[in-house]
Amino acid sequence: MTRGALAVTAGLAVALVAGCGGADSGSVQPAGSGTAATSKVAHPSGSAGVSGKPTPTGPVEVPDPVAQKLCDTLSPQLSDWRVQGPTLGRVALNISVHQWAAENGGINLAVLGDKGVIDRITTKTCSDVRTQALQALELQDLASGIAF
Repeated sequence: MTRGALAVTAGLAVALVAGCGGADSGSVQPAGSGTAATSKVAHPSGSAGVSGKPTPTGPVEVPDPVAQKLCDTLSPQLSDWRVQGPTLGRVALNISVHQWAAENGGINLAVLGDKGVIDRITTKTCSDVRTQALQALELQDLASGIAF
């Protein structure tokens, strides 16, 4: 990932969190086929989505090809994380996860509302990458490494 892409992604993530006020804005279900890793995102009754209309509570669907893209995003970074250490590696994890979510259905807010979806996806799709990431980042689960 280039510095420009990292800067843009970090800026978008900060703007997203600041502008939307948190993970309470509804779920987006990316298009795709195949078996999906799902996660329920809790919303207060009557919460409004981006359109201003109430957004129904339901599972976030992540099709297998999208799940594989997350694994393909994380895998090449493992050696960098081992060298950089857990502090810088966790920053890179955040940026990578939010960039992946933005590029694959705009599910950033859903990920913020249910960070555990990242662990479920990586456990199912690329458990070896997940295990190596946990070791390099010194985390018990990837969800605890997602800060924003």
